[in-house]
Amino acid sequence: MTTPPASSGTKTSYAAAGVDIEAGERAVELMQSSVARTARPGVLGGLGGFAGLFELDLARYPRPVLATSTDGVGTKLVLAQQLDRHDTIGIDLVAMVIDDLVVVGAEPLFLTDYIATGKVVPERIAQIVAGIAEGCVRAGCALVGGETAEHPGVMGPDDYDISGAGTGVVNADAVLGAERVQPGDVLIAIGSSGVHSNGYSLVRKVLADAGLALTDTPAELGGRTLGEELLTPTTVYAQDCLRLIADGSPARVHAFSHITGGGLAGNLERVLPAGLTARVDRASWSPLPVFQLLARAGGIPRAELEPAFNLGVGMVAVTSAGYAEPALQLLAAQGLTAWRLGDVTRDEAAGNGRGGVRMSGDYAACHF
Repeated sequence: MTTPPASSGTKTSYAAAGVDIEAGERAVELMQSSVARTARPGVLGGLGGFAGLFELDLARYPRPVLATSTDGVGTKLVLAQQLDRHDTIGIDLVAMVIDDLVVVGAEPLFLTDYIATGKVVPERIAQIVAGIAEGCVRAGCALVGGETAEHPGVMGPDDYDISGAGTGVVNADAVLGAERVQPGDVLIAIGSSGVHSNGYSLVRKVLADAGLALTDTPAELGGRTLGEELLTPTTVYAQDCLRLIADGSPARVHAFSHITGGGLAGNLERVLPAGLTARVDRASWSPLPVFQLLARAGGIPRAELEPAFNLGVGMVAVTSAGYAEPALQLLAAQGLTAWRLGDVTRDEAAGNGRGGVRMSGDYAACHF
């Protein structure tokens, strides 16, 4: 039997191991007001329980189908840490989670978050949670719980990662998706606020290879620094999409596609039934200046850009032809940039297989 080494006389504590319980408690105190902002009907109890509780309104949802999604923010976090700015990255998290729920027509109900860090700095954690709370307010969902974990020796003291899981509800007869999409449907693009939260590994490589700093102000950005542009929060589309559904009903709004990793074509394919093809007209819009900058600085060809970035399209609504114009008017009234992107057609060559996405033409006022 191995004999344990004799004690050196030094007393070991959790704090000596790198975990500061008092800092964690202070972080909870600082985030309470932010979490309180997200309260909505259905939330039971408050912050600090073992589980978040939510009472579902069965009068409103007599045939409830629960929708759930989980996601993170990816390597956009690296830029937030380099700039020591942590108040918007939580908005990105909510957008990535909740806008995946709304594509099936689900009303977002609540979200829980998880933050792992090498060292709990209460003020930094509070900034992150404030951003998550702001995202929840924009999405109309409650932040009902979460976890902050300190991982000394595994992560650096200034490193952190965040993730979240959301839940929504939709009546069984109102679920949106590929089975509703028909030939003749119209694709309506809703503009993005920038790079959103995908493609940042490529972004960071372009910056490094081109010798660009986050403090630089390239001409394409009109005076903004690269850091400001690249930390622009992801647009939260949930409430805008729900307004379209409420105005148009499932008979007129057939599907949504959240444009994330995989780009426009990769995500549109996910809402196409067998035998149908989405035809996208590149000439219907000009990619945002930040994408033109990345293409120029990195020498990235179009074939590499399109599956990596949203190129200015953050969400696509698939509507009946007759609802396309009212939908565009409603989106404009909500202050969103939206346009007719293309349409859906039957692809005889595809037979019973998926026809896919056909992107044609060249982008307006842009060359790559």
